[in-house]
Amino acid sequence: MTIIALDRLVPDTKSCCERLEAEGYCIIRNAVPSSLVDRLACDLEQDFAATPHSVGPFYGETTRRFHGLLRRSRHMGRFALDPLVVAVVERFLQTWCDTIQLNLTQAIEIEPGGVAQPPHRDQDMWPVHTAGVEYMINVMWPFSAYRAENGATLIWPGSHRRQDEIVMPAEDAIAAEMDPGDALIFLGSTLHAGGANKSASSRRGMIISYSLGWLKPYELPWLAYPPEIARSLPRSLMTLAGYQAHRPNLGTHEGRCPSLLLNAIGDGAQGAIDVLRPEQERLIADYRAGRILPGLGGSPAEDG
Repeated sequence: MTIIALDRLVPDTKSCCERLEAEGYCIIRNAVPSSLVDRLACDLEQDFAATPHSVGPFYGETTRRFHGLLRRSRHMGRFALDPLVVAVVERFLQTWCDTIQLNLTQAIEIEPGGVAQPPHRDQDMWPVHTAGVEYMINVMWPFSAYRAENGATLIWPGSHRRQDEIVMPAEDAIAAEMDPGDALIFLGSTLHAGGANKSASSRRGMIISYSLGWLKPYELPWLAYPPEIARSLPRSLMTLAGYQAHRPNLGTHEGRCPSLLLNAIGDGAQGAIDVLRPEQERLIADYRAGRILPGLGGSPAEDG
């Protein structure tokens, strides 16, 4: 089966979204300079060495995984805020939410002998499924060459349109082979799995996932990046990582947008401030003005 890939010199938001709509995944070649990937991988080298093996049949006991990558390397911002990636994510997700958020940052190493992961859809971590709604988008960034032999991510093209099928024939999967600097974007509804590493070397990379801002994320941002750490990181990154309220009044701290924690504020009491959508503010105004009658399902009453 042919792997669908786009050269970074050519793709734009529209072409990437068309590929995702059609196949559930897209590979962007040369998304970032490989030298930038090398610098990031170097920053994370000690973390890979210090992290114990994972435990459990899903993660795999010949893998190493660690999180909170935004605080581990100053180069992470370039990946998390990649303009093309963010534009694609917003195009897919922002119909269904007020703001997007980071769901996860995870570095992954699959050692030689590692078996393939069970096929899965990442959106299934949430017990809600509405037809036509995408809940998350993943971006895989390889630190080393991804090949079928060393456990490249397996993707089932078109599986986002067949979500009632828990598994699909193994021969229908493709190995998303990439080099450092490439990026694999795939939908949370796309069936995929980490491949088996049959080579003599480890396969390393990271995944950054984005989700609807009103969902509980995989990685709790205020624990991964408490205020004293968040204040030292770029505000745009911390906003994406959860230091923002999602209207109406979701994800607040003391009744206020948690972005206030990024400022050098005192410990004094802070009064609650509504964070509402415009239509909700209009509905409240209509109610108080007597323009909504009982029994009309929230419809404003007609004047006169």
